[in-house]
Amino acid sequence: MRMTATGAMGITFVFLVDAAGLLWISQLGDPTLVAAIGFAFAIQFFSVSIAVGFMIAATAMISRSIGRGAVTLARRQAGAATVIAAGVQTCVALLVILERHDLVALAGAEGETARLAARYLAITMPSLILMAVALTCSGALRAEGFGAQAMYVTLFSGVLLMVLDPILIVWLGLGLDGAAIGLFAFRICLVALAIYFAALRNDLIAWPAVEDVRAFFKPYMVIALPAIATQMSTPVGNYLLTIVMAPFGDDAVAAWAVVGRLTVVVFGGVFALSGAIGGIFGQNFGAGQMARVRSTYRNALIFCLIYTLVAWLLLYLATPYVIWAFALQGQGAAILTAFTTVGVGAFIFIGALFVSNAAFNSLGRPGRSTLVNWLKDGALSWPLASWLSLYSGAIGVIFGQALAGVVMGVVAAVWGWVFVARLQAEDTPPLDRPSLRPYPNPDRYRRR
Repeated sequence: MRMTATGAMGITFVFLVDAAGLLWISQLGDPTLVAAIGFAFAIQFFSVSIAVGFMIAATAMISRSIGRGAVTLARRQAGAATVIAAGVQTCVALLVILERHDLVALAGAEGETARLAARYLAITMPSLILMAVALTCSGALRAEGFGAQAMYVTLFSGVLLMVLDPILIVWLGLGLDGAAIGLFAFRICLVALAIYFAALRNDLIAWPAVEDVRAFFKPYMVIALPAIATQMSTPVGNYLLTIVMAPFGDDAVAAWAVVGRLTVVVFGGVFALSGAIGGIFGQNFGAGQMARVRSTYRNALIFCLIYTLVAWLLLYLATPYVIWAFALQGQGAAILTAFTTVGVGAFIFIGALFVSNAAFNSLGRPGRSTLVNWLKDGALSWPLASWLSLYSGAIGVIFGQALAGVVMGVVAAVWGWVFVARLQAEDTPPLDRPSLRPYPNPDRYRRR
């Protein structure tokens, strides 16, 4: 609960900061600017998902070594993971910068909106490299159990951005360029704080050596690639459901946008849960404590159930106030009501899917989490939403999304429980790797 609470605060605050930035842009009274930043965010969302996948992989790999008591090895893994993540994101950032005009056109932007979106990407994409380093360092903090310090990295950086945005966007009159500069400054602060807490204060990251990067590249990417693929399923699934919702009109799409905002804010705890328990799974797996692995899985499911029931009740009671606040009428109000009365309940099962994701990623079966997420977001949500919308109209999209979450949540929860129930201490992978050579002066790298 402590690890989840700190992660949830960090995630929720990031979404609030994003909303604040859009608010200041909207104050300029130019809808083209808002549209441009929306297109740019849609493209960056895929890039950020790659960085999150690397963070998940780093947490899994490092926590296993910590659980076995191999602290020096964990520090070397962290250093190598940081270099690998930064290297890959450098290639991604360069590719997006070179192809930014084609990418925004593919997203549907035209004219001045496309030009502004491409300009925003050109300014902000280099900072993606800094974000990759920051998230990997945050993964090292969570692998060690320093959830609060990982939260401080996000909170303090977010406070800086909330101060800078109105100054750059409105007071200095920089508009969209001001928002881009503020995001760059946010990520500079993010990486500086992450390195301070992970490398300087807690000595969790060793200075990366070439031999370590070579030795850890394959085992790290074995975890990272499925984790990245898993993260990609969410933006793809949301895009497909938006296509289904669009023919029902602007009020339906507006309500769908409100549902999206409510989801990420209200269920920040469920989203944070998988990242929070990843390190707990990894440490106990590395230590051969399979009974603790099983109890962690069970307790996480109970946490999801209680959290969702409380959120469900609060959202149901708040439904008329949310409808009033966002000025939803007719069909839009019906969509939001369908979400707060039926759709929210599906998060009991979607949360169970997130728990199984954490177990599979941390315990050596990351491909399974990729499979269940793509089955939900790619194979079930879109056809179910399309089919139910034929009979229920726009609210059928809510019902289809919820039904897909229930089906795959049950499948993933049962599959994950069977997996952890069969784990034995001898299933822990061997610690020693012949390709690793000790540092010439081990005392220099000993943890303080």
